[in-house]
Formats: sequence, C-alpha cells, structure tokens
Amino acid sequence: MQTTADLALRAAGYVGAWTADVSAGQSLLDEGTAALLAGDATLAGRPLPIEIALRCTHPDDRDWVFARIARVRQTGGPVSAEYRVLTDGGEVRWVLDRGSLTPDPAGRMRGRGIIIDTTDSHRGPFLPSAAGDLPADDPMVIAVDHLLQARAAIVAMGHQRLQQVSDLALFEVGRALARRARA
Repeated sequence: MQTTADLALRAAGYVGAWTADVSAGQSLLDEGTAALLAGDATLAGRPLPIEIALRCTHPDDRDWVFARIARVRQTGGPVSAEYRVLTDGGEVRWVLDRGSLTPDPAGRMRGRGIIIDTTDSHRGPFLPSAAGDLPADDPMVIAVDHLLQARAAIVAMGHQRLQQVSDLALFEVGRALARRARA
C-alpha cells in the first residue's frame, strides 16, 4: 500500500535515489534511477563507474555534467544539476539531480541524492532556457556552485544572518540568470 508521501513523491516526478563512494569511483543506483540514467534497471544495487551510471546523459549535456560532478567530488558539498537524458527509444527526458557529498567518519567522500523527472516543466512555450544549458566554465555556473557550497556550510554553522545573506546572493544570481535567459 502506498503512503501519502509515496504518492506525493511520484506526483512530483521522483524517479529514485543514488549513493556514491567517491574514492572508489563508484555509484549505486536504485531501480528507477538505473533504468533512466544507466538505461538498465538490472544494474540497480551494483557498484558502477560514473560513466556507466550516467550512460544515458544526453550527448549535448555530457561534458558539463561530468565536469560539474568532477568539481563537487573534489570539494564535497551540495550537488544540483538539471540535464537531459536520452532513452533507448530516443525520447529526451529532463532530470533534476540533487544531493550532497560529505566525508564519512573515516574521511572518505560519500554522497547521497535523488533524481526527479522534470520533463513536464520543459514542455511549456513560455519557459526560459534552463541554467543547465550553460557551459560548466560559465562564470554564472561557477558562482552558483560556490554559493550553494557556501550556503551549505553556513546552514551547518547555524548562523541565521549569514544564511539570509547567502539566500539573498542566490536569489540575485537567479535573477541575473533569468535576465540573461530573456535577453
């Protein structure tokens, strides 16, 4: 029997979850995530190199997605990327990949996250292009990555005023991205 939370997650586009052992260079995907990102649900629960775990990443997004993952694997912190995947049937799906990489008690970098299918959000005629369309070396993308990492550290410190300032900085970067998308 599905709970209210299960139904809400499915309605929000929840696909599944992932974990990563950065030092081993491996990811574990659940069945939904393995089906969509790796193109094979039978890979669920198996340690996979990132190239297999994200095998279905759209060719136009692959370089910047892998570059962003490489950066966060070095620094740790929040992971947030919206990109396209290409199914075996040739369908383009949009996914939001959200999570965090943090050191475990032994100091090994580990990660956990979820995948949300956001394809429906990209079907309307009035939507601006997503920030994911920007190359990984775009100064705005780099700024967002650093601001997200700083905000995570500030939240961990529990400093309310700094959290408000970091939220404002993220808001302003979002506005700048929106202005750029309209231009």
